[in-house]
Amino acid sequence: MNISKAAHVGFGEALSKGPPPAGNLAVPIFAHGSLVVEMYTPMGRDPQKPHARDEVYFVARGRGFFFDGVQRHAVEAGSFLFVPAGQVHRFEDFSQDFAVWVAFYGPEGGEQDA
Repeated sequence: MNISKAAHVGFGEALSKGPPPAGNLAVPIFAHGSLVVEMYTPMGRDPQKPHARDEVYFVARGRGFFFDGVQRHAVEAGSFLFVPAGQVHRFEDFSQDFAVWVAFYGPEGGEQDA
């Protein structure tokens, strides 16, 4: 018998898993090894602080701006963002329907460039 270890979580299913648990800004969706995937739907403002691990974002819905600690970048559904561990960042002036997949991975302090 062949047992699949693949995972699939649809966008609607991920949105239905909220609200975030106490002490977390996003809703945990999936974890495997060092990988943790969450759904982030900030309301009004984005209060997040730098994280200890590298992370990637995929904008799933809405539009807004991403501040990377130096400059702002327009983002919309389909945008990809990478943020190294420890870097200041946040979403700004985003639409009410804004939602992003966020994935944390690797060791605390981030992975090092080769």
